Amino acid sequence: MSELAFVRPVDTVSVADRVINELRSAILSGRLKPGQEFSLRQIAGELGVSFIPVREALRSLEAEGLLLTHRGRSASVAPMTSDEVEAIFRLRRQVEPELAAQAAVMHTPGGLDDIERALAVCDNPSVTAEQHHELHHQAHMDLVRPAMTAWDRRLVETLLRATSRYLRLGITVVDDVTQVTQRRCSEHVEAHRELVDTLRTGQSERAREIMERHLGEVEQVALGAVPPPD
Repeated sequence: MSELAFVRPVDTVSVADRVINELRSAILSGRLKPGQEFSLRQIAGELGVSFIPVREALRSLEAEGLLLTHRGRSASVAPMTSDEVEAIFRLRRQVEPELAAQAAVMHTPGGLDDIERALAVCDNPSVTAEQHHELHHQAHMDLVRPAMTAWDRRLVETLLRATSRYLRLGITVVDDVTQVTQRRCSEHVEAHRELVDTLRTGQSERAREIMERHLGEVEQVALGAVPPPD
């Protein structure tokens, strides 16, 4: 018998994690609008949980820049501003092109094959916008993952999450939502495919250039989601 037989298996996803995932999804998809205020009591009641995991979730989402917490057990969705977009991409440019350059000499052919297969699914018209963004997020992380330290992963993950709500809204701020959404999603996939091809050849400087160009293009889409001034 194991010396730790008295320890029972536990669910690896905590209640707080579930609350974080649900609130993050609501913010990134636009179901919770920028500036929208709510109380901990409302969220706890809607999700059927206690205050404690909700409070933990709000702290985590505030650290990601998605929420603002207030006194009196309330919070609001962080506003979307051009200053925030510029700050996010200033940081991304400091980190991701260099990671792409390093990854060019670290990737294995099998790993790049996996990314290409994920991108093919990502580009499938039957995939929903939310599924596309999640697949795109993972593919982007996988492209630079070999070069990332634990600190890199935490930083890039946070910046990608902060970018995501701008991107999700930015690709649909047009008249013909369906066609433009599909076209812009395909453009993002093609940019990543180009990077995969470059990573296969081990061209570090070329990988850096492609990532820098991609970030500039994505920044313009994100800026398109910023509400006009009153």
